Amino acid sequence: MNSHELFHTLHQLSRHFTNHLNEALKPFGLYSAQWAVLFVLKTKGTLSQKELCDYLFVEAPPMTRTIQRLVKQGYVRQVPGKDKREKRIILTEEALLQYPKWERAVNEANRYLLEHLPETSQKELLTLQKSWLQKLL
Repeated sequence: MNSHELFHTLHQLSRHFTNHLNEALKPFGLYSAQWAVLFVLKTKGTLSQKELCDYLFVEAPPMTRTIQRLVKQGYVRQVPGKDKREKRIILTEEALLQYPKWERAVNEANRYLLEHLPETSQKELLTLQKSWLQKLL
């Protein structure tokens, strides 16, 4: 397999997963980019927009749009940080109430996508991905 084929296949797989996740989240009025932010805030706690961008490998303009949508939906709030220019992003009570429903939908989508990939292969893939990311960062 040449590198073009590898990266093309990874991109196709990523797009397929994203589209499947978007379909699973559609009934809740959410998209995968919003879910990524909600998931990170739920697991890591309050973060700045820059920290979210760095962690999710997303540039500032799309992250700003995603956060603005989540604010409008009532799922996150922006609060002042230590530095007056910095805003911290936090989940609202409404997001915390809705989160289990979103998580069930995401887990079901993930289960469907992984049902034909043996658990040993899943573990190996996760190990490879983590190792590769560490070397790139």
